[in-house]
Amino acid sequence: MIVVAIIGLLAAIAIPNFVKARVTAQQTGCINNLRQMDGAVQTLALEKHLGDNDSYSLNDLKPYIKLDSNGDLPHCPANGTYAPGQCVTNSPSCDKPGHKLP
Repeated sequence: MIVVAIIGLLAAIAIPNFVKARVTAQQTGCINNLRQMDGAVQTLALEKHLGDNDSYSLNDLKPYIKLDSNGDLPHCPANGTYAPGQCVTNSPSCDKPGHKLP
């Protein structure tokens, strides 16, 4: 009975830490995806001679970023949705709170 109580206590301590670690890993993965997309935007602007106020779409970034096995841009690990910036000087963003470039 004591062993079961100790295991229950350890599980009660460990499970919230696992959840927090998962959320942190998803946020880090999303921010890394946003960094790659921002670099792709800058490369696109350089190659296509885009001005600071020119717009772009996420599909324009496909030649400049590593795609997944389906030929799509990387997805947010927390099921967020990526959106392009208003112009070249604005970085892409994710709709999940806390998933933004520093």
